[in-house]
Order: sequence, then structure tokens, then C-alpha cells
Amino acid sequence: MGPVTGRGKSHSKTAKYAKSTIRMGRMLDQIHDDINDPDAKLKLDEKLGKLDEELPGLGQFYCKPCAKYFETEHADVEHRRGKNHKKRVKLLKETPYSQAEAEAGVGLGVVTLQKKRAAQAAQKLSAVAEVKDAMQE
Repeated sequence: MGPVTGRGKSHSKTAKYAKSTIRMGRMLDQIHDDINDPDAKLKLDEKLGKLDEELPGLGQFYCKPCAKYFETEHADVEHRRGKNHKKRVKLLKETPYSQAEAEAGVGLGVVTLQKKRAAQAAQKLSAVAEVKDAMQE
């Protein structure tokens, strides 16, 4: 008998998926918190100030939006010019979904979210009315 063809293909998809999830880095909401939260920002800056022998490039070259370390400054600069970095920065400019928005999408807490939006709209209307009154006087 000759070699059996196609053997092992059924498991290759799961193995490929497992490998890709191992290398998965930090999610956008986690990075957004690191960049915008003052306490997390201080911790990250303190961590980056120290040399660490276990990190690539002794931990000197780090890209905050992508959460990646680089061996050399040249690699860091080339990365920042790239499409993936620019795409990541663009995604981080948007605010991530909150838990309230996620629950509203499912149908939970819709009433409270609607009340908040109605209150915000009422505040805007009152501010506009105050400006109009001040202009008329």
C-alpha cells in the first residue's frame, strides 16, 4: 500500500488556532486603559524605565499602542512607520464599549441608558435656552 494522503488535516485547524491564540497580545480595551488611566500609566512608565534582561532589547524599545518590545531602535522606528501600527493607533483613538452599552445591546438596562441619554439631552436644551435668553437681554 502507498502512503495515505490527507492524514492529519483534520487536526491541523485546531493546532493552527491554538498557536495563534498563544501569541495573542493585549486587547484594545486593556491598552486603552493603560494609556488613559493615570495609575496604570505611571506603573508602565516605571516598568519601562528599568532595564530587564528577559525582554527584547532589554526592554528599552516599547510601542505602547501595540504592546510590543523591539530589539533595536531601528526595528521600533520601522514598526511605527508600518500599516499595522497606524491601524492600531487609529483604533485606540475610539473609546471602547462600556459594560452598560454591552448590556443595552442585549436588552438589559435599556431603560437606565435611555434615562441617561434623556437627561443629557435635557441638559443640552437647557444650556441652549440659557444662551438664547442671555443673547436676548
